[in-house]
Parts: sequence; structure tokens; C-alpha cells
Amino acid sequence: MSKKTGKRFSLLLTAALSFGLLAGCGGGTSNSTVESGNTQEGTYAKPVELQVYMLGNAPKDMGKVEAELNKMAKEDLNTTVHFNYTTWTDWDQKYKLLLSTGQNIDLIYTADWTQYSAYAKRGAFLPLDDLLPKAAPELQKFVPEDMWNAVRVDSKIYTVPSTYKEYVTPGFVYREDLRAKYDLPVPKDLASYEEYMAGIKANEPDMMPAAFTSAVDAVLADTYQSLNGMIGAMPYGIGIKQQDPANVYSYWGSDEHKKELSTFRRWQEAGYISKNVLNSKDSAQDLVSTGKAASMFGDNPNRYSEMLSQMQANHPDWDLGYTPFAETLGYAMPVHPVHNGFAVPTSSKNPERALAFYEKLVLDKRYNQLTEYGFEGTNYTVENGYYKMVGTAETNGFPREAMNGWAWRNPDYMLFDKSYDKVKEIFAELDKVQTPDLFTGFAEDYSTYAAERAALEQVEKQYLYPLEAGLVEDVEGGLANFMQKAKQAGLEKIQAEYKKQWETYLQKAGIQ
Repeated sequence: MSKKTGKRFSLLLTAALSFGLLAGCGGGTSNSTVESGNTQEGTYAKPVELQVYMLGNAPKDMGKVEAELNKMAKEDLNTTVHFNYTTWTDWDQKYKLLLSTGQNIDLIYTADWTQYSAYAKRGAFLPLDDLLPKAAPELQKFVPEDMWNAVRVDSKIYTVPSTYKEYVTPGFVYREDLRAKYDLPVPKDLASYEEYMAGIKANEPDMMPAAFTSAVDAVLADTYQSLNGMIGAMPYGIGIKQQDPANVYSYWGSDEHKKELSTFRRWQEAGYISKNVLNSKDSAQDLVSTGKAASMFGDNPNRYSEMLSQMQANHPDWDLGYTPFAETLGYAMPVHPVHNGFAVPTSSKNPERALAFYEKLVLDKRYNQLTEYGFEGTNYTVENGYYKMVGTAETNGFPREAMNGWAWRNPDYMLFDKSYDKVKEIFAELDKVQTPDLFTGFAEDYSTYAAERAALEQVEKQYLYPLEAGLVEDVEGGLANFMQKAKQAGLEKIQAEYKKQWETYLQKAGIQ
């Protein structure tokens, strides 16, 4: 799973970087030296080291896992691999720089929330249609045809999608043991969640009622809008409701938006949001699992399970509850195939070897389980069919999926903690109200408003983030000031161009 599900399209690419992306990537034409000769396993004459870029933070035992992986890859493919991590601090800015500078990268993580479609459209990744049958024919067969078709951008395949079906729709995560102890309501909607936070504040004054971090656009604004029926997390203040996708309007500055920001101001005044939230460097998940915070406004079922497992390893008497937003909304969407994937950037010097190695990650059980779970007996054991972590999250150098290898999960090889039974129950309930994700396939092209987009990003950081953190006393005045600055930056042009592209997408996809 990804860091933030439904994370808003980032507005961090400057006009200079947007031109750099096209120049560095050759406008979609590969400048790579493609290997020649037989590309089947064991026949590569030239040794290479692949550079793989991952999001987030590397686990402590990453070096040990990489060393063991390289022993296998050297023997099988005459290849070694180095995994590079962005960390979660300013990962999106780093991601853009990686893809705009022409740096040698052989494989890089992609997702809807990392703007896969937009990057593919702008030439950041190699098309894989011709490479797959040469370098990774078994991987090509393994991924169902409908998934390959779902990740196409302008009829071309640019990423290898994960085949694991999951839901990453958000839900309330809360300390169930504390809820029961103080007889608080089960968070099911905004009103009951506020009551829960108020109860925690009154009874556990040294604990944060909720884990809010500096990414207020995601953990506060996007989550609030998801709970109110928005499609994903639309960029540029655009409002589109799930039930009426053709109705595109400006959410920023509307009465709806004012109500949202007034809610966050109320939470700030009540002490639910820290006054230093914009400087927070902790992850929301860590705050909950270590007992510093009593809830999350929204997270997905997989991460709920991970938090529960890590928390109970240290505190068996603690418990977490989870309520999917689907109980309020009445629908849930399984992840679109673009949600977890890996692409070969156009800067890759070894595209065929990269795909051959990635095929190993997905289809070879040795590679797959090593990179997902670490060393059996050292990092984990299997008991009665269940994964069990050795030690605690603090002492274990490679907890389950610590490498962030969400994209190469193979359902045939996956190991689950006992707590994952709860996730399966959640998924079973969501299956009853599932509806297909028809909108993640939309590929934005911001080339005509790149400069305005970069300017708007700065305005948003300076004037909207404090409002979303509840730090502005005069919400109405603060919102009016933000809207004035946003319009000066080119908001209306951006929204008009985006709306045209969206309407064209709906028409081509046959969505009413």
C-alpha cells in the first residue's frame, strides 16, 4: 500500500522542472542503450548494477537483504541491484527531481498518488509493450490482460501493476480499548468522531486525540473531502462528486469549503490538532502504534492491520478498531491497477535487465518472500500458516513489508499476520458495496499551465495549509485572502483547462 491513499495530485513541479522533464526524458523517446542478444535468464554476458528507487524509509536490515538478493541476482542474471530510498520527508519533491534530471534510474515506484499517468504522458517512462515479451515474458503472462489495459496511457503500457486485490479506501482508526474504557461512541461519521476525540481529550490529557501531521492537505483536507463523497482527492480545488462526475465545480471558496475549514478551526480550538502540526515530522501510523495518539482521521485497512500488529507486539492489552468510510458513503472502490506499480524511466541504461529482475521479484518465491518479509527465522517465523514477527517493531530490522515492496506482492506467496484476519473481514464487507474505480485512469496534461501550477503550489502552502491546520482565527477572511492569491496565480485558467480534459476523458470512457 501507499503512503497516502487518495493522496492529492501534488503541485510541486516548477515550470523549470517541467521543461527539464521533457528535455531529460527525450519527450518520450528512449535515449537508453538497450541490451542486445538473448535476454533469457542466465545468458547476460555483461554484468550491471541496477538502480531501483523506492519511496519512504529503508528498514534497518535493508543492507543484509540487498546483499542476499544480489547473490541470487548475480547468479541468475549477472546483475546486482542497489535500492535507493527517498525517505518520507519531501518525497514528492525528490521524486520529481529524480525524473527531471536524467539521473540513471532503472526501476521506480509508480502510483496514482505519484502521478503515474501524468508522468507517462510527459515522457518520463519507457513504453513496455515491446520490452515485456523479450525481457519478462512470464511476467507479461502473469498479469491479467485487463490490468495491462487499465494502466495504458495513450494506448501504451508504462508500468507493471500489482495483481493483489485490495481496498485502500479510508476509514476511522481508533483505540478500541480506550473507547470501551471510557464508554465513547464508535467513530462512524464526523459527529461521532468528534465525540470520540473529545472523550480522549477529557480522559487522557497527555495523549493526542488524533494523529495529525504536517501533510495537512492529505490527513485533514483530503480525508474530509473523501468522507463527503468527493472522487479521490482532486487537485486545484476542483470539486467532483462520485455520484455526479460530470458536474465539475470550484470547491475552494465554496460554502462547502468554508464549512470544512471551520471544522478544522473548531478542532484546533478544542486541542485536537497541535499548534505545531505544520512542523510535525512523525508519521501518523507511528504516533498511533506507539500510543502517542488515540486515532487517525482516516487510513486504509492494510495499514490498520500493520499498526495493530506493531502495537500489540509491545502492548498486547491495547486494541485498535476500524470503521470504513463506506459505512457512511454506501460504496467502496477496489484499488485501480495503477495504484501500485513499477516503471522503467527513460534514463535507464539497462531496461531489459530491469524488467528481467522485476520478473524475479514478482514470480520467484525466493526473491519475493525475502524482499517482503526478510529472513525466515531471523525476521519472521510461520506458525499455523500465519506470519509472526520476531521481536518487536523496534528490535526487528525488517518487519513485514518494511521495504515498501507493495507493487510486487504476489498473492500466491503472501504471508499474513493473525491480525490480518480482521482486514479480510473488512474486505468481505466492502465487497458487498464495491463499485469500480472509473476515474483513476484519467491522465492530466498540465503542459499548458505549468507555470501557473507552480505558482499556485506556493500560494497553497503559504495561505491554505494554515487554514487546513485550523491555525487561522478568521476563517472567512483567511479563505478570501487565499482565493485572491490563488486567482492571481492563475487558478481560473488551471481549473478551466483541467475541466476540459476531464470532460474529454468522461466522453471517451463513456461515463455519464
